Amino acid sequence: MIEFHPQARAVHIGAVLCSGTLFALRGAGVLAGARWPMAAALRYLSYGIDTVLLTAALVLVAMLPSALFANHWLTVKLVLLLVYVALGSLALKRGRSARVRAICFMAALTVFAAMVGIARTHQPLGWLAGWADTTVARRVGEIDFNNNNGRPHEEHLLAICRT
Repeated sequence: MIEFHPQARAVHIGAVLCSGTLFALRGAGVLAGARWPMAAALRYLSYGIDTVLLTAALVLVAMLPSALFANHWLTVKLVLLLVYVALGSLALKRGRSARVRAICFMAALTVFAAMVGIARTHQPLGWLAGWADTTVARRVGEIDFNNNNGRPHEEHLLAICRT
């Protein structure tokens, strides 16, 4: 089944792009006060795209059964998916005021971007992983390996662990 990984991944990525684009368009329309974002055809299109997206994701997880718990980035992404769905629902129809819908819409787009970053980097921090890695690398670069027989001093290691 692993031989179909590239195809399942391509379907998943395509569905992510379609789902995110449709949500952004519908959310912008709702905020503008338009009625077309809540039309039945667009709602059903959204359901269809999200079904394909979820199916492709489950196929990918089934190909690597232990991946769900071995890779923390995937667990974080699944938790953020639940947050994204709740925020999206509030943004499109359940928010009590235009202000609440606008805040939820922006938050949902932010969560969507975070999920994309997590998927691209395979790191729980997503887009921030590079920043965190350079910060740790900078701290590790402060260690003086020339003394103590090439080993770092304990106080340097303790300082890094505290940060």
